[in-house]
Amino acid sequence: MEASTLIALPIVLALEPVPGTTMRTTLSRDEAEALAGLVAADLHALLPQVAQARLLLAGALFDPVELLRPGFPVWATLDELGRRVPRASVEHVVAFGSHEDRMPAQPLEPSPQFADGPMRLLPLSLLAPEALAAELAEQVEVQLVGRGEAGAHTADWLMRTLGVQLEHARYLSRNDLMALTCVQYEHVSLAPLWSLLEAALLTPYREEAVLSARGLALRYAEGRVLAQSPAAWLAAQQGDAAERAHGFAGIVFELRQYAALLDAHALPLRLQAAPEDEGGAGWLLEPVAAAEARHGAPQLYAHEAPGLGVVAVTVAQPGEASRPQVLAHAYPLQPRALGPMLEALSTRYGSARELQAPGGIVMDEHGRLAAPAQSLH
Repeated sequence: MEASTLIALPIVLALEPVPGTTMRTTLSRDEAEALAGLVAADLHALLPQVAQARLLLAGALFDPVELLRPGFPVWATLDELGRRVPRASVEHVVAFGSHEDRMPAQPLEPSPQFADGPMRLLPLSLLAPEALAAELAEQVEVQLVGRGEAGAHTADWLMRTLGVQLEHARYLSRNDLMALTCVQYEHVSLAPLWSLLEAALLTPYREEAVLSARGLALRYAEGRVLAQSPAAWLAAQQGDAAERAHGFAGIVFELRQYAALLDAHALPLRLQAAPEDEGGAGWLLEPVAAAEARHGAPQLYAHEAPGLGVVAVTVAQPGEASRPQVLAHAYPLQPRALGPMLEALSTRYGSARELQAPGGIVMDEHGRLAAPAQSLH
């Protein structure tokens, strides 16, 4: 089997520990090799054609968000390492484990950030000869979804080695994992987010446009997600001021949900009004106008909502007839991002770092996000 003739078929061993259980994230080389032998026996029983393929196993436990990233970097790395191994490897099974607490390549290192997730996934791959790949891929999809429970010896070994009780241990194809994740996102009203992620994973060359559950426009294009700015959304709304303010807070809350999940899936988020990386880690910037020297120094104004804190910050100069000149809006998407965001705004616009809090969400007479007519100090 030459590497150039091998087709990679990605699968996972999905583990569901008893709720509240935390398990370590990697296996040693010896442990990975022992598990690979058990996995091979399980898969041979389900898919006899596996005997003609090379089974690859990474002794690392990931959260679904770490595996479902553009380019599938964990599987890509596993396949690359597996193709380098000579054909003479024992029984066509190749396992990669940790040595001195390090995996052989950085993409195979699970992040501690996601270590407490309810499902842990151990990546596998079958490198099949081209003549066998289509038939084996079809069998993977048919057999694993219906009969994919890990064998008793495999489950027992996992519980003893990891020191945890498992509610389930089963094999899934990558397509099964994607379908499961889709259902989970739909269940929490995030189906549009899945549409964006699916495009990034499977058709990264095509654009995908969606509306969030609350009506925010988002679009996947060229490796990133572009979101309508909350200020633009607000300007298009009808109703009284209280309703629009409540809706604006809801839109920012929803954007924060999207931002957290897109970041976990390593998919960049930008604003449609400022696609060229405006903002910083955990916050987005929407420039509106250039500062004018004839007006006073810009100031920073907070827009606040109950339970959410500061949902936006408006940078504004004192304007003519006490009308503020809005220079920019900024949106903190993570609590820890507010301080660095204020520092960056102060530096960029020459304002004091002090954040003025007029209370609530400030809008002008046209219903647009704005600043108070005069300084609070």
